[in-house]
Order: sequence, then C-alpha cells, then structure tokens
Amino acid sequence: MHIRKDDLVEVIAGDDAVKGRARKVLRVLPAENKVVVEGVNRVYKHIKPNRRNPQGGRLSKEMPIHASNCLLFCQACRHGVRIGKRYDEQGAKERYCKKCGTGLGVLSKPDPKYAKKA
Repeated sequence: MHIRKDDLVEVIAGDDAVKGRARKVLRVLPAENKVVVEGVNRVYKHIKPNRRNPQGGRLSKEMPIHASNCLLFCQACRHGVRIGKRYDEQGAKERYCKKCGTGLGVLSKPDPKYAKKA
C-alpha cells in the first residue's frame, strides 16, 4: 500500500473531496485496502443513555475510505501527486513525487547492496 499512518493525503473522490487540501491519515487497513482520514466520511453513531453516558446522544466518527481515492500530498507541489519508489544514495528505499522528484519519506533502512557507487 502506498499510504501510511500520519501521511498527508488529498482526497480526490467522494463527498469530502477538496482540491489542494491536505488531511492526515489516522489509520491504515491494508487487508481491506482502506484508510481512515481525519475529517473525511464522518458518520453519527447514536448512543443510548447508560451509566457512563447518562444523556446519550450522537457520537461522530470517521469511517474508512478506499485507498485509491487518496493521493499522497507533496509539500513542494502543494497538492496530491502520483508517487514512485526508488533507492537513494545510501541504498534506502524511498517514495518520491513523480512530478517534481522530491522525496516523500523513507520506506526501509539503507542497504549497501543498493547504494549508488561513486
């Protein structure tokens, strides 16, 4: 999956899609290929009054959306972009913006096998 927890993403499909707005990923569900994004796909759960919550009421929470409806947010481009994976000079695997080439986070520890030789 190309999205991880605490990434900034732009939602590109659905009712909550706003062009150019970055939102934080709260949870990733790789088995279902879904992500939970802050402030997106909010639903209300109605709570009956009980001892812990004597008034009852409505609890608002985010529900998962499909990962294909999100693009990783590039700080340099200032909007959601397609990403690629490459090895940097030390041999660490990283994600990068396909539009401007900026690195978007390291995925693995440096491996000398993939280090670029000078």
